[in-house]
Amino acid sequence: MNGHEGGTDAGMVGGLGLSARMTAMPTNKIADIADLAREDPAVIRLWIGEGDLPTPDFIRTAAEQAMQAGQTRYTYAHGLPALRQALADYHTRHWRVAVDPGRFSVTAGGVQAMMQAFQAILEPGDEVIAPVPTWPNLAEIVRINHGRLVPVPFRVSDGRFSLDLDDLLAAIGPRTRAIAINSPSNPTGWMMPKVQMAELVRIARDRGLWILSDEVYGLFVDGGRPAPSFLEVAEPTDRLLITNTFSKNWCMTGWRAGWVIFPEGMSRIFENLSQYNTTGVATFIQHAAIAALNEGDPGIRALVTRTMTARDVLLDALAAIPEVTVVKPDGGFYLFFGVRGMNDAFSTAVRILREAGVGLAPGSAFGPGGDGYLRLCFAIDPTLAAEAARRLDAFFAGTREG
Repeated sequence: MNGHEGGTDAGMVGGLGLSARMTAMPTNKIADIADLAREDPAVIRLWIGEGDLPTPDFIRTAAEQAMQAGQTRYTYAHGLPALRQALADYHTRHWRVAVDPGRFSVTAGGVQAMMQAFQAILEPGDEVIAPVPTWPNLAEIVRINHGRLVPVPFRVSDGRFSLDLDDLLAAIGPRTRAIAINSPSNPTGWMMPKVQMAELVRIARDRGLWILSDEVYGLFVDGGRPAPSFLEVAEPTDRLLITNTFSKNWCMTGWRAGWVIFPEGMSRIFENLSQYNTTGVATFIQHAAIAALNEGDPGIRALVTRTMTARDVLLDALAAIPEVTVVKPDGGFYLFFGVRGMNDAFSTAVRILREAGVGLAPGSAFGPGGDGYLRLCFAIDPTLAAEAARRLDAFFAGTREG
């Protein structure tokens, strides 16, 4: 039995005087599924937002060379100046925006970027509005920081997700502090149009609210242009925090490196947050990140093409399964597909894992609106995608015959 299944932790720690927020924190249902078969080589792992490729050689070489050169000591809490400049150049190349390098802070992954962003702005009892279904870490990061997530359901028509800004406006209350947007979205694949971003910035200015924009999947779109960024419609002094990670574009999930972009005038705040949270990211990892940014664009283009080919293989296969409702996502690398007659997404995901050897994430892990859905990550080799499609088709065919 794995560590998530015992269900006795709360009882064991109940008398230790721990934080009620911490003891009430649920386990991550995606990790619960993955822990059932992480070491099984026969399973096709589509459960977590992670591709199947190793980190490119040139990035690993940069880290090795930095270690050999003695780059293993403390450095700037915000990150190496060369890395912050490389981040600024990266945003100029892809989004044609000029962001001062002094507005970047390097973090221990995208999760830490989001944690520090909310640490900077939340007071106990503050509310954060977010479209749902959404990445499960968001709600727990808000709760760790003494806040409360206010869910605003996506509208769904013919399986496609959309967001009406009037729904966000209706959720704003006296304790609202921020609106959190993830575009392209995990898990839905929804992508916010630039005109909607501009309107949300105007609303936030008028109401004195923060926008936290998680732009992790911004390059995983069709057409050769990235997804819109709030940087394109905001001023440097707007209450805008943008979080990102090296995990997806450069296959660096295990390196734990990311960044946050903050408004002008907040440098000292984020320097302190980095200092008192992690004291910064390992120096040799930062040198690897510089190489990723400066040399990695051709690899990103190839990765996105490969990923979208796998997406189309799985889209075609799932569309042919009568029990499944699936639409092409606007961006990102997930399919969030409905399954008719599914009463318990977690149990169904466990059954698919055990009977078909395909690891999927249960839609219920993504909060309100996720029931009735499963999520798969298609950042994989198209050949592996075809095998996963074959196994899923056989599984659903078996349920019909059973």
